[in-house]
Amino acid sequence: MKMFPIIPIWLMIIICIFLITYLIIKSKRKSRILEIGMILLLFLINLRIMIPTNKSLVASNNLDILFVIDQSISMVANDYEKKERLEGVKEISNYIIDNLEGARFSVITFDNTSKISIPYTKDTTMVKEAIAIIQPKAEFYAAGSSLNIPKENMINSLKSSKEKKERIQVLFYISDGEITREDEKLESFLDIRNLITEGAVLGFGSKTGGTMNIGEKGLWGEYVMDNYGNDKAISKIEEQNLKMIAEDLNLDYIHIEKEKDIYKKVKELKQLSTSSFEDSDKSSYQDTYYFLMVPLLLLLLINYRNYKGVYK
Repeated sequence: MKMFPIIPIWLMIIICIFLITYLIIKSKRKSRILEIGMILLLFLINLRIMIPTNKSLVASNNLDILFVIDQSISMVANDYEKKERLEGVKEISNYIIDNLEGARFSVITFDNTSKISIPYTKDTTMVKEAIAIIQPKAEFYAAGSSLNIPKENMINSLKSSKEKKERIQVLFYISDGEITREDEKLESFLDIRNLITEGAVLGFGSKTGGTMNIGEKGLWGEYVMDNYGNDKAISKIEEQNLKMIAEDLNLDYIHIEKEKDIYKKVKELKQLSTSSFEDSDKSSYQDTYYFLMVPLLLLLLINYRNYKGVYK
């Protein structure tokens, strides 16, 4: 049994005590029992007592989907439908999650470091929240980004999924392809190829590029400037790097300019997966307030008939 009060319980207790005290002082003796009964019923209705029912069925499939998301400064460039690239990443990621319901999802983020933000889980609310809060580090904390950084975490996550033989490993590597770490070169991703079955490398950004407003990230409304500090820096997509990663992983490369660019890949994954239904981890609950409405209405009717003159 659970309770989800509409009005806080402490406040409802104060209200009920006040009303009952008022009735004892002002009401006629014969009406007190009915009116106090109505107050107590209202108190119980306010508690919204819910009782457990059988466990509900939820969609399930055999996909393990790993998002590897670039959160470097360049991902706030404003060349995704006149919005930041990261906004587009979040929109596309949410589309994938919503349309592949029942899969397990994991999130890795990277810039000059990498971390597993969410291990594999079917809790899509948690996954969406983890993606929603992705933001780049402030410019003076960033030490240059590298596309190689997440490799170790990718291998560890994919191996953990691979241990479950019935699961299909899907990877979405999401970036603008820029490498800003000095003297950094793109490494081979061939050692990851055998750990995945499907997925895609998703490229965000344009060839003309976009400026990077980092004011909301704590830098006084300023833009990222070029090395000389005279002009706003322009970030452009580096598709060659992304295509090389896609080739090493034996995955499709998709340049994302709008949501519909991911539709075909999601449709392919739906056809690849095996869907079923299983018991959810949580029991469902049924509201009970309407059971209490019947006696409340009866008491109101009786009270009205006894004192209809008052209610005219």
